[in-house]
Parts: sequence; C-alpha cells; structure tokens
Amino acid sequence: MTREHNEFDRLLHAVWGRLGGGMSPAALMLAWSDWAIHFATQPGRGAGLALHQALPCADPRAHDPRLTADDWAAWPFCVYRDAFEAAGRRLLELVRDVPGVDRHHGQLVAFTMRQWLEMVSPANFPATNPQVLKKTAATGGMNLLTGAAQGAEAIFRGAIGAPAVGAEAFRPGHEVALTPGKVIMRNELVELIQYAPSTPTVHAEPVLVISAWIMKYYVLDLSPHNSLIRYLVGQGHTVFAVSWKNPGACDAGFGMDDYLRLGIRASLDAVEAVLPGRRVHAVGYCLGGTLMAIAAAAMARDRDDRLASLSLLAAQTDFTEPGEIGLFIDESQLAFLEDIMAYQGFLGAAQMAAAFQSLRPGELVWAPLVRTWLLGERPALNDLMAWNADGTRMPYRMHADYLRSLFLDNALAEGHYLVDGRPVSLGDIDVPVFLLGTRTDHVAPWRSVYKFSLLCDADVSFVLTEGGHNAGIVSEPGHAHRGYRMLRRRRHGAYVAPDEFLDASSEVEGSWWPAFQQWLAAHSGPRRRPPAMGAPRRGLAPLCEAPGTYVLMR
Repeated sequence: MTREHNEFDRLLHAVWGRLGGGMSPAALMLAWSDWAIHFATQPGRGAGLALHQALPCADPRAHDPRLTADDWAAWPFCVYRDAFEAAGRRLLELVRDVPGVDRHHGQLVAFTMRQWLEMVSPANFPATNPQVLKKTAATGGMNLLTGAAQGAEAIFRGAIGAPAVGAEAFRPGHEVALTPGKVIMRNELVELIQYAPSTPTVHAEPVLVISAWIMKYYVLDLSPHNSLIRYLVGQGHTVFAVSWKNPGACDAGFGMDDYLRLGIRASLDAVEAVLPGRRVHAVGYCLGGTLMAIAAAAMARDRDDRLASLSLLAAQTDFTEPGEIGLFIDESQLAFLEDIMAYQGFLGAAQMAAAFQSLRPGELVWAPLVRTWLLGERPALNDLMAWNADGTRMPYRMHADYLRSLFLDNALAEGHYLVDGRPVSLGDIDVPVFLLGTRTDHVAPWRSVYKFSLLCDADVSFVLTEGGHNAGIVSEPGHAHRGYRMLRRRRHGAYVAPDEFLDASSEVEGSWWPAFQQWLAAHSGPRRRPPAMGAPRRGLAPLCEAPGTYVLMR
C-alpha cells in the first residue's frame, strides 16, 4: 500500500471518528451482527420474552433516575415514564445474555442499547418533561430562549476550544493550584514542583506525587481547603509533584518508555539531588499510579531501593475487568483509534471526554443539556468541575502503547510488560503499599484496583472510600457524606477476596486523608529540618514559582 493510500485511510477514519465519537463502525457492526445471527437462530427465546408484560406504573425502574422525581407520578407523565421503562426493560432483555454471542460483543450491544435509551428518555423532551413544562408556563417561555442562547454559546466555545463558562474563576496559580512551591526541574515532558515547607520540622522521607497525564495535575492541589498536596505539606511532609506537559502533534512520538524515563525516573533523580540518600514515598493517581507501579516493579527488578513506600490511588494494574471503558478496547477499535491518533498526532481532550461521558450519559450528557437548553439554568462551576473541563491531549504513541499493552494484552499483570527490553513483575515489589479504590468509580472500578493484592505479596493496606474516580480522591476532612473502610494484609499474608474485605473491614466516618497521612508517617523516619528549595549546586536551581508553565498549556 502506498503512503498516499494509508494517509487517505487515516483521514477517512479521523472524519468517522469525529462523527461517531471515536467509536469504530466496524466494531459496532461486528458486535450487532454477532448478536443478530445468534438471536435469529433462537426464536424460542424471543417468543418467551414476548410473554413478559410491563411492570405497573407505581414501581418504575430507574433506567433514568430523573424519572423517579415526584413530578413524574402525575398523569400523563407516569404513562410516558412507564411506557419508556417497560420498553427499555424489554429491549435490554432482548440484547442481554444471548447464548453463543461473544462476551465483549454482547456487552457492546447492551452498552449501545443503553446509550439509545438514555437519548430517548422522556426527560429529554420539552413536551414530555413536567419540569420543563412548568418552567415554560411560569416564565412565559423565557427559559427556552435563555436555554437556546446558552446552548449556542456552549457550541461556539467548544468549536474554538474555549473553556466552559465560569472556568475563568478557577485559574491555576490564582484561584486553584495555590500551594507555595517552585519548579526545580523541567524537561521535554514534565515540570517537577517542590513545595515549600510550612512546619518547623518535616518527616525524613519526601513524597513524590505522580498524577495522571490525562488531565492537569492540580486535581490534587485544587482550592486551599481541598488540596491533598497542601494537606500533606501542612502535616510535615516534603512534597514534590510532577506536572505533565500538554502534548501537541509534534509530541506524537512520546511513548510509555518516555513517560517512565522523563517523568518518573527524572523526577526521582531530581528528588535524590535535593535529598541525597533519602528514600521516597511514591504516590501515583490513576494512570500515574499505573506508571508508578511499572516503575516500582522495574526498580525492584534492578535492585534500586530508593522507594520507601508505594501508594496507588484509583490505579489499575490488572485490566481483565476495567469496567465499561473496556468496551472501547478491542482489535477493531484500537486499529481505528490508532489511525485517528496517527493522523492528528494525539487524542484530543474532547474525544477523551466524550468517551468517559458515554459511560454515564444520563448524568453527564443529557441532564446537563436539559438544564442548559430547556430549563434555561446554568449551574455554577466549582473547582473540581472547572478542573475537569481543563483537559489535555494524549500523544499517539503513548496512548496506543498504553491501550494495546495494558488494556488489550494485560501485559503488566501477566508478567510480559517490557521495561528497558526486559519484563517486569509486580510480584517483585517489596515495599509497603497503600492501595485505594473509590466505591462508585466508573473509570477504575474498585474491584479492579483491588486486584493488585493478587499480584503482589508486599504489605498492603487497602482503603475503599465513598465517591467516584475524582470526587472520592478530593475528599478533605470535613467533607460531607464521606467515609471509608481500611484493612491491612501483612507481607505474604493470605489473600482476602473483595467480598471478604467488605465483611472484615469496618466503616469509618470522614475523610481517608488523615489515615493516609498517618500511614505515611508510620513508614517515615524521625523528623528533621526542612530541605532547601532545589539543589543549585547539582543543576536544580528553582526555575519559577509553582504551579509552573506546563499546567497553563492549552
């Protein structure tokens, strides 16, 4: 095939990807063909399902939780609701668990059916939504005019890549990412921030925070009251944090090996220059945790003993059950996605956001659209929402490596992931591990996070906290409706299954942050004077004030 033909195919796939939200049409057709062939050869199953009738009006199932509000109990809205719920149950019964259908295909068919049901919910249409009708009557239709103006503004901002309305109130270095510190190292991929001490003495071992490069690092340093980094500094820890560059098309060649070399290894070298001979508490969140686990395994293999402990926050290392995000990962989908990324040089933030929004479309897509377009409301952004809108790009080679090696091949858990040309094993890790999952995480389901304890015999303390992938992490002391469970499995102790963990652990009210800080302190040496900022004599003179420059890149 000529280069011109290859480029044309990539251009075509890039166009399809924009129109279809990044989903491969071939993957969808394969899944639905598999279902249709097997369903057509089992007429008895369809006939049996046809005998089932709708449930009564008083007992709706929450395909769409919005339909459980009191407004939906009145006629004719309960009729709309019950017809929708009955049809939804029947359609999902038709597509689920058809014998002979490939498991992945069956999950993808059910997923796309749920997407369609979320779209046609009566809550999404002004004529069938009682709340919209009430608001329209009360305002004389002004809510629809206001909503149209707000919707048009949102479309325009999205088209030009502008941030969401209200995001300007949460600027890094002004309203968020305010913990004092300095950038002491910068390379092609990261800036390393050293935070200024706020206590007379500090714990001996520093903390190195590796966030996910899928978003900006400052989810761990939001407003002063809910910044995990500021909290740890205030408890006497010397904290360093990696701020990843927002890559562009020219960075398409960055791979997982570059993220490991320029991100984690370069940062560990810099921390060692500032604090020679001190072991490091490594903390990785989401993809940063997965990469940190890879680095820890490679360090253990190579007899590099610079780690004092390893903390993995909502980070997967075994990808056999990654949740619904796994629906986007198969050979057909990856080939399609790789062509899109090869043409662009990266996966755009909007494309990544669309994939995650599709996992909970009712909550993340349709409910906001109804509020904005039909009710004419514009809920104010908070710091976490503004951060979530401040997305980053994913370089082509890295994201392709990550999806194929880890998600599709599960190479890390199976012991054939290569670092420097040799495989690494999580079983080699022998430092204490703090492992955290969040109960309603749809990105890194807690049972998937928990599988690390199957792969490593180190001393593991597992914490399950309330909240989702981001909100469960941003869970400062005093945060309402927060609690956690914690259980320790000592080194080489017997495996405790997830359900056994739930039975053996007790619910603790409040934030998990104090428990984490106490765990870090328990694995630290005596307190001493704070270190200097940077290491000018070793080539690490402070470059600028935190939060640095990479976090500002769009």
